[in-house]
Amino acid sequence: MAQVTLKDVTKIYDDDVLAVEQVDFQIPDESFTVLVGPSGCGKSTILRMIAGLEEITEGDIYIDDQRINDIPPKDRDIAMVFQNYALYPHMTVYKNMAFGLKLRKYPKKEIDQRVNEAAEILSISHLLNRKPKHLSGGERQRVAVGRAIVRHPKVFLFDEPLSNLDAKLRVQMRMEISRLHNRLNATIVYVTHDQVEAMTMGDQIVVLNEGEIQQIADPGTLYHKPANRFVGGFIGTPPMNFIETHIANNGGAATLRFENFEVELDARLQSALNGISGDAVTLGIRPEDIHIGVNEGNSVETQVELVEPLGNHALLYLRTDKNSFVAQSDLIDVPQHNTPLTVSFNMDKAHLFHPETGDSLF
Repeated sequence: MAQVTLKDVTKIYDDDVLAVEQVDFQIPDESFTVLVGPSGCGKSTILRMIAGLEEITEGDIYIDDQRINDIPPKDRDIAMVFQNYALYPHMTVYKNMAFGLKLRKYPKKEIDQRVNEAAEILSISHLLNRKPKHLSGGERQRVAVGRAIVRHPKVFLFDEPLSNLDAKLRVQMRMEISRLHNRLNATIVYVTHDQVEAMTMGDQIVVLNEGEIQQIADPGTLYHKPANRFVGGFIGTPPMNFIETHIANNGGAATLRFENFEVELDARLQSALNGISGDAVTLGIRPEDIHIGVNEGNSVETQVELVEPLGNHALLYLRTDKNSFVAQSDLIDVPQHNTPLTVSFNMDKAHLFHPETGDSLF
């Protein structure tokens, strides 16, 4: 397999639309790297530049030590799996998987060996004589993946391959692609807008927004130490709650105030306030860190607007006079709609963000 390096890569389309701006990062050999972000953030453009399907406006891309900017897509030794499968409807599964190897004039015996090995890995050996119209969505996606596997490429590129599948099949295919990565020790670059896919599949995640990298980290770091408010709000389901607060002095120790509530800060958060001037700061708190009940110093009186039961827990949509946020409850007896509820914030898990830049303060 191979390592992929992007150095100050920029993409500007003809109508002066800046799609990607000075992206600079490395995809380690044998890693599963996920590019994730909202629609229009530049993730698919980056993938297509690696594949050679989009020209690079500025910067360089390397596979290992070879600069590939001017190398045609067919000579880059990559294999791409698309969102729409891109199977030939008149060909059987076997012929779809073998087609690329036939174009490269591989011996028939080697083609047969590679196709059958890939089919066995993906558990589609029994489908080799069928045509795509006789396959389910999940089976078609396996065939598309199999067509990439037989190439034995240096790098696999996946462009939102699961977005056309239903929820159950997406979970199954996530597991199968992760298993495939472990089995092949492949270098995989995977594009998705679904942060759950990113968190469950990637060992390195690149979070993008408006063509710029927001943070590169493993799933745990992204969740527990987001670099900025965008990452904190994008990673996690439901997303992190944000409350605009003001810094107050309470007997020499800083506290945060919003409306008529006051929350105390531990030493970690006290120290973080040194990073800002002025008295405004954004408090970030995840739903699971808002607890039902009174905790002196950090309690907030709310109104329950909506309860979403989800089996072993429930999501509580709460409102104060000026703020709304979501809490997660694992209680069997959850509160009713339109009832008052006292909650408390676990400030040991809270985050603080700069009110203007959105950057994390620690």
